[in-house]
Amino acid sequence: MREINVGDVSRTVARLFEHSCHHLPDDVVAALKEAREREESPVSRDVLDRILENVEISSAGQVPLCQDTGFSVVWLELGQEARLTGGDLYTAVNEGVRQGYTDGYLRKSVVCQPFSGRTNTKDNTPADIWTEIVPGDSLKITVMPKGGGSENMSRLTVLSPSQGRKGIVDFVVNRVEESGSNPCPPVVVGVGIGGTTETTMMLAKKALLRTVGQPNPDPETAGLEKEILDRVNNLGIGAMGYGGTVSALAVHAEAFPCHIASLPVAVCLMCWCDRHEEATL
Repeated sequence: MREINVGDVSRTVARLFEHSCHHLPDDVVAALKEAREREESPVSRDVLDRILENVEISSAGQVPLCQDTGFSVVWLELGQEARLTGGDLYTAVNEGVRQGYTDGYLRKSVVCQPFSGRTNTKDNTPADIWTEIVPGDSLKITVMPKGGGSENMSRLTVLSPSQGRKGIVDFVVNRVEESGSNPCPPVVVGVGIGGTTETTMMLAKKALLRTVGQPNPDPETAGLEKEILDRVNNLGIGAMGYGGTVSALAVHAEAFPCHIASLPVAVCLMCWCDRHEEATL
């Protein structure tokens, strides 16, 4: 059995959050450049130029891509043959968030007492941690600094099974249209379908980690993604809401079996600043 010290977890989490707030993944940058070439609106093309310029400045200067450095979302894939030593795993993750946001001078956006005092925790903890036990003896850590503007546009519904595919498409497209400029488009649209309500919400958010534009391996789900993307890009929202032909970079959908009486559907939007990064210990 392989041992992993939780001190390494803290250091890795800190590094991932700091780096992801300064550098967009290569696939996101490529998608933004491709969107710029496809965009027909001069205004939105100019906006995309400014976005790409911002990406370069942030990377070169080691400054945040966006003033909103997000809520700290962490996925852990823990190998069942691994043994953690030196302390508690979740405490270690939160210590990594604390170090990354404090030492990296990232904005702290987490408040406790959400419906009353709303007091800032001053270190962006606690993180939103999701753990999956998998085969092997390693620990994969994926982080996502999730901005509030796009997160506020997330929605969940439970459709009647009779509404089927059309009901799903209409719900997702209407959600993007109603969101307008709020999630800072062009967006990546995460869609969860099936399971229970908490499952479908996590499916939608985790779908945002996929390489931008990579279709679901299931042909039926991939077809659904394409239909939604085509309809979203016909809405005319454009970059940052200025109008145009590219309102979304991609639609990523994930499906899971559900109860015979229900059809849960969730939408989780990610702004153009699709920040996430991973490492394996």
